[in-house]
This record gives sequence, structure tokens and C-alpha cells, in this order.
Amino acid sequence: MLDVGTHPPGVDAATWTRLRTGRLAPERGIDLHGRTAQDAHDALRGFLLRAHADGVRCVEIVTGHGTRTGGGVIRRELPLWLNLPDLRALVLAAAHPPKNPGAIRLLLRRHRTR
Repeated sequence: MLDVGTHPPGVDAATWTRLRTGRLAPERGIDLHGRTAQDAHDALRGFLLRAHADGVRCVEIVTGHGTRTGGGVIRRELPLWLNLPDLRALVLAAAHPPKNPGAIRLLLRRHRTR
């Protein structure tokens, strides 16, 4: 199970530190802030599938902070979406960048050609 902010197996310490501290720059990003949950999920899925197919290694997803009373729907649902089988197979690690807690950076698995 992918847990945002937890060092996953298979990621070396140097790469994890760069992702967690924000020094691993995202190659692409998507802003889901302000979308409906269904639209955000569909956009996220398409974005991650394209990024992985293109060999992108690090992406940033902006969810926004949500309300002061518990966060927004997209921010709350994103970890669940990332653990769905079709997306979980693409994502290796996830962390909130320190300078933008309303976003999540993902380290994608390397694209393997068959």
C-alpha cells in the first residue's frame, strides 16, 4: 500500500530524501484544485498514464489545502485513488513537498518496454 510521506521499499535513501525535501523537481504537474471529485479522478488517471508512458519520473499533483476543518475532498481521496490497482502499479513513492503542502509529488516507476 502506498502511504504518502512514508519511505517505501525499493527507493534508495538518497532518492527518497530528494523527493521528500522537494529537491527532486517534477517534470510535469496537474492542478486538481477546484474540480469535482469525479473530474479530478479522471484527469489524474489520464495524467499519470500519459506521464508514465512518456517515461516521466517525477510529477506534482496540486490538490489545494482544503478547508480548515479537515481538508478538501480531493486531498482526502487522492491517497485512495493512488492505491487503486491501475494507478498503484505506476507509483513508487509519494511525499508532500515542504514548500507546498497543498501538493503531492510522486515518483513514478520506470517504464518498462516488453
